[in-house]
Order: sequence, then structure tokens, then C-alpha cells
Amino acid sequence: MNHKSLATRIGDTDIRLLRIFKSVVECGGLSAAEVELNIGKSTISKHLSDLELRLDLKLCNRGPSGFSLTDDGEKVLRAAEELLISVSQFRTEVNEIKEQLVGTVRVALFDQCASNPESHLARAIHNFNEAAPAVQIELSLEPPNVIETMVIGGQLDIGIIALHRPSSSLQYSPLYGENMYLYCGKNHPLFDASETDLGPADINQFSYAGLNVNSPNLIVGQQLGFRRAAKVQNEQALAILILSGRYLAFLPDHLAQKFVERQIMKRILPNQIRYRTRFAAATRKQPGMSRVAKLFLDVLIQEHVQNVEGIFTEASI
Repeated sequence: MNHKSLATRIGDTDIRLLRIFKSVVECGGLSAAEVELNIGKSTISKHLSDLELRLDLKLCNRGPSGFSLTDDGEKVLRAAEELLISVSQFRTEVNEIKEQLVGTVRVALFDQCASNPESHLARAIHNFNEAAPAVQIELSLEPPNVIETMVIGGQLDIGIIALHRPSSSLQYSPLYGENMYLYCGKNHPLFDASETDLGPADINQFSYAGLNVNSPNLIVGQQLGFRRAAKVQNEQALAILILSGRYLAFLPDHLAQKFVERQIMKRILPNQIRYRTRFAAATRKQPGMSRVAKLFLDVLIQEHVQNVEGIFTEASI
């Protein structure tokens, strides 16, 4: 065993090799990582070999049969992710001491807010970038439970999630809302049904698709006694199930609008079955936010302040 391995001394070269290793894993292999890393496959392979040599561990299998992590590779990946987060936080704190607005702000959201007229996230990003052009923004879509866990754990600075069941470890700043309606697809038996012939009790006989994460969608479906025959983790998947003509599901009106206009999706009893969801920016209470994350939050709140309606955690039917 090489007792002078990376585990006892870590430098910039080692951190670079760990970043390359992490990128290869995220891309799913060496070939896919070429574009992301902007270096050739043979060079990437050499970097991985150098890292394995420095660690004195075999991290992955790579060859004609494909790319896969070894058990040791899985463990090193988790340790590398924690290390790289710590390095990023260290650099952010040092830059704050130097009063420079540089670093990274990590934001995740659940809803498909690009088409929501109440959401001003894009405008907030525009204004933030003007104020802090050197700060890199990492924006992703994640399930709400994952967002909460990552914000609490420090992997995310801000999570935009539905106000539903607040966590005692997070604080919430209300932003915008959306209206949720029940929809069916063109080939569904209810598509051509007259509303005068329907009541809420008639809906329960049909298959329902809902989110399988703790959310207003889950609670409303249970309250209405719907028979959930399919479950998903995002609204785009719900739209696909609705369009199949085999399921009913709730969607935001702004997301469903383009399908309704094409007459391939229809609201079901919109005056009787609907609810409204409010979204908020969630941040962890301790430790405090970095300067760049605080600036992003301030800009985000300012962009939505005219539309804030107050906080509530349960959807209304």
C-alpha cells in the first residue's frame, strides 16, 4: 500500500482530478464527458488513471463493455462531492472577506415556471446578473423533497418549492402562485362529456395520475378520494399521462394552456375541482447565507413583491 497517497495530502492537482472524475460520472462515461470537459477521451482516461494511482484505489471500470463505478469509486465520489462543496464554500467566504461578488449561487425549483405569468424568476436572474456578472448561476429542476434536503445540507443555496408543510430547519420567502385544474386528454371518455351530466362523484371511477412526493398535489388527490393508478415526480410526466387519454391529473393552467388551445386536453369541472398553490424561496436558517446567495434572494423577492399574497401551506379546493 502506498502510504504517501492522496489521502494524506491534497493539492490543486488532486482537486482538479477529482473534478474530472465527478464530471465523468455525471456524464455517464468518458465519451460523453469529452464535450463537457473540452478534452479528449484519451486524456480523460489518463487523468482517471492518475487519480487511481494517487489514491491507490480502482475507481471505475472503463472499456468496450461501458463505464461503471466500483464500490470504492462510489465511496470516493461521495467524499469528493463533499470536498468540492467545502472548497467552493471556502472560496466564497474568502471572496466575501475581500468584498468581491464572485463564486456560485445554486438554485433549484420544482414547478415548470417558465410559462407562469406570475413567476418573475427570469427577470430576477437578469437583474442579478447585471449586479454580479462574475457570479456563476447553477439552476436545476428537482423533486421538492430533494430540494429541501439539499438546501438543509448546504448543497443548494435556494430552493423554490410549494408552501405545503414547512420544515423547522428552513425559512420561507413567498414568491408567486399558480392555479391547478383537473384535465383529461382527447381520447378520454370525459373529453366529450357535458359538464351538466357530471359531478365530482362521477370522476372517481376513472384512473388518476398524481405526484408521489409530499406536495399539495398529493394531498388534494387524497382529499378528493381519487384512485391513483399512476404516480410521477414531475408535472411534465403528468402532462404525458393526460395526453395518453387514460388518466386524469392536475396541471397548472399555464402549463396546460398550449394543449387546451390545440384541443387535445380539456379541463374537467373547472368551477368545482381546482386548487391554488403558492411557491416560496426556501433557505436554511443556520448557517447564514453567503453574500451572493443573499443578493440573489433579495433580487428574487423584490421582483415578486408586487404579487405576494401571503403564506399558506395547504391547497384550497
